[in-house]
Amino acid sequence: MSYMALYRKFRPQEFADVKGQEHIVTTLKNQIKADRIGHAYLFCGTRGTGKTTIAKIFAKAVNCEHPVDGSPCGECASCKAIAAGSSMNVIEIDAASNNGVDNIREIREEVAYRPTEGKYKVYIIDEVHMLSIGAFNALLKTLEEPPSYVIFILATTEAHKIPITILSRCQRYDFRRISIETISDRLMELMEKENVEVEERAIRYIAKAADGSMRDALSLLDQCIAFYLGQKLTYDHVLEVLGAVDTEVFSKLLRKVLAEDVAGAISQLEELVIEGRDLGQFVNDFTWYLRNLLLLKGSDDMEEVLDMSSENMALLKEEARLVEADVLMRYIRIFSELSNQVKYSSQKRILIEIAIIKLCKPAMETNMDSITDRLAKLEKKMEQGIPTAAPVNTATQPAEAAAPVSRPPMPKAIPEDVEQIVKNWNSILPKMSGVVRTYLKSAHLSLGGDDRLMIVLDDPVAAGYVEEEDHRNEIRQVISDYIEKEVEIQIQQNQSNRPFEESYVDLSQIINMDITIEDE
Repeated sequence: MSYMALYRKFRPQEFADVKGQEHIVTTLKNQIKADRIGHAYLFCGTRGTGKTTIAKIFAKAVNCEHPVDGSPCGECASCKAIAAGSSMNVIEIDAASNNGVDNIREIREEVAYRPTEGKYKVYIIDEVHMLSIGAFNALLKTLEEPPSYVIFILATTEAHKIPITILSRCQRYDFRRISIETISDRLMELMEKENVEVEERAIRYIAKAADGSMRDALSLLDQCIAFYLGQKLTYDHVLEVLGAVDTEVFSKLLRKVLAEDVAGAISQLEELVIEGRDLGQFVNDFTWYLRNLLLLKGSDDMEEVLDMSSENMALLKEEARLVEADVLMRYIRIFSELSNQVKYSSQKRILIEIAIIKLCKPAMETNMDSITDRLAKLEKKMEQGIPTAAPVNTATQPAEAAAPVSRPPMPKAIPEDVEQIVKNWNSILPKMSGVVRTYLKSAHLSLGGDDRLMIVLDDPVAAGYVEEEDHRNEIRQVISDYIEKEVEIQIQQNQSNRPFEESYVDLSQIINMDITIEDE
C-alpha cells in the first residue's frame, strides 16, 4: 500500500478527535441531539483549522443510523460509505474550479431528488468565495428554501468576499487558529502512535511555524521525519529542514546592532546565507523575536503570552535589559516594512543588509523614533565623557558686517526664586529624566510674563517634546524640589529666526551661573 500523508492518515473521523474548535463542535452536537439541524451553514477560518473535516463529520452524524451523543458511530453502512467517499448523500464541490452558473444550476436540479438512503443530502462547497456573481445569484433561491432533506455547508477562508445576501441565509461559524499548545499535544500523541522519537522542543517549533493550522503542522512534521528517516527528530534537525534560525543567532545579531557594529551584523547575515537559511523566514522570525523583547519590557508577567520554555524566557529577559522599548519599536517598524518588501523581491539579501545598517545607524532616518534613538545614544556618550563634536574655532570663521540690533529691554528686577534657579541650573539639570535632560542642555533661560521662568528652545522637536504636560510637570517638580519653592515655568520656541539674545533677555549673562570652566 502506498504511503499516506500524516494529515490524511490522522484526519478526525468523529467530533471527539477535533482539536481547538470545541465551541463549534459542541454547538453542532447539540443541534443533532435536539434535532434542530439548520439547512445552511457557513464555515469561516484560516487554512487547516478543520472546516472541511468538521463538515464531513457533520454529514456523517446527520445520516448516522446509531449516533452516539450527537457524534457518528463510524460503524454503520452510512458512516462507512461517507468515510470511503462513495456515498451519494454527500456531494463535495470545489468552487475554485466549479464556479460558474451552470455548475450551480446542476445543483438546483439535483436537489429535487430525495436521497436514496439516509436522511439528508449534504452539499459541501469548499472555497465558496470563488463563485462568480452569477453563480451566487443562482444559489440564492435554493439556499433560502431548500427541500427539508438538503443541507448546504459552505466553507471559505475569505468570508468578506461572500455577498451579504448569502451570509444572511446561513448560520455562520468562525474557526479559530489552533493554539501552539493544542497542536504540540496532538503531534506528540500522533508520534507515539507512529513510534517516532522526537524532541518536545522540535515539536513546539513546528507547532509555532504552523501558525495556527493543524494541517500545516502535520505537513511540516511529515517533511522533517522524511528528511531524517529512522533518526530521532531534534530541534536542530527541524531548523535545518525548515531553513529557520535559532534564537541564539538573533541574540548575537541584536548585540552587534546595539554596539553599532555594522560589519559584525552583516557578517552574521552572511553566515545565514552560507547555511542556506530562508531569508524571508529570518525576517519574520527576527521581527517576532523583537516583539517578544518588547512585551517583556512592558511586563515581567509574560510567560503565558510568549509561550516558551523557562530556559528561553530567562535568556530573553537578559536580552530585554540591554535595549530600551522605544528603540525596539523602531527596530520592529523597520523589519515589519522589510517583510513586505522581501516577500516579492529578487534581491532579498540587499534589502536585509540595508535594514540592518538602518538599525545600527539611526542617523540614516528622520522618523521621530530614530531621532529619539539618536538622542539616547548621544546622551550615553556625553555621560561617558566622549566628545560628540569638535569645538568650532571662531577665529577661522569669516567676519560678517555688524548690523545694528534692537536688544530686548532689561528687566527692572529679577524675582529671587528665578535668580536662584538660573544660578543653580547646571546642578538642577542632572536631576531630570534622560531625553528631557538632553533637550534642556541646549535651552536658554529668560523671564516671561508675570515674572515666570521662561525656557526657550531653538529646536521645534525639542520644544514640542518638553511642552508635553508630563514633561512640563516633571521640570516644574524637579525645580520646586531643588529650591524648595513652587515656581511657574513657561516653555517657548524661538520662532524669530534670529539668535536668542536678539529676541529675549538672556538671564545667564546677567546672573552668575554655577558653571565650571575647564582648561583647554
